[in-house]
Amino acid sequence: MDCGLDMTRIPRHIAIIMDGNGRWAAARGMERSFGHKEGVEAVRRITSECTRLGVDYLTLYTFSTENWNRPDDEIAALMGLVLTSLEDEIFMKNDVRFRVIGDIDRLPEAVRNKLRETEEHTANNKTMTMVVALSYSAKWEITNAAKKIAQEVKEGTLQAEEICEETISRHLTTYFMPDPELLIRTGGELRISNYLLWQIAYSELYFCDTFWPDFNEEELHKAIRSYQNRQRRFGKTEEQVENESEASQQ
Repeated sequence: MDCGLDMTRIPRHIAIIMDGNGRWAAARGMERSFGHKEGVEAVRRITSECTRLGVDYLTLYTFSTENWNRPDDEIAALMGLVLTSLEDEIFMKNDVRFRVIGDIDRLPEAVRNKLRETEEHTANNKTMTMVVALSYSAKWEITNAAKKIAQEVKEGTLQAEEICEETISRHLTTYFMPDPELLIRTGGELRISNYLLWQIAYSELYFCDTFWPDFNEEELHKAIRSYQNRQRRFGKTEEQVENESEASQQ
């Protein structure tokens, strides 16, 4: 399928804030849970397309620590959806490895068990890794990393003067993968919502009005095209980046 993308510049890691499920359902006179069910279908579409495009890591913001403040019936529906969606054969069909990040201890036991089972079952899959951020927040993650580092200093296995950016990155839940090159948020909101705050320091941000249940392959292509039309400078000048690019091609 010709999608008009430069296949040599596909982001290695795409992170998505899947927003708009509830508003999608409300606009149709449905309960919010129907929006979350349709959101699962969007996950299947985007996962399949990301594997086809050659994305190595896809990280999906599924449930934040702040979401525990939502009504009990909505939380119960979401936890039930986690269980049923993990039974999907999409992981094996697309050779996708499953990983989860977040404060997993807060989740119901049945959900925790299913998450571990899915991680183990897909551990040898290699085409792409899907990472689900569940009961996750960046502030929780960074605080947790700080506690681990402080404990190592206390035990004498790490000296305070040795602490650097790499030390912090190594203690985050995302230690096993590179930072996202592209962060997508659906649903029209223009905020990060406590998601991967350390990791997206130099990610390209893409916001769209499309509610997550309606987010499809073409919407994904639009986001990637936007990414490919940008110059990633990492604090350097445009001229520096262009000179480095020319030098690398010689």
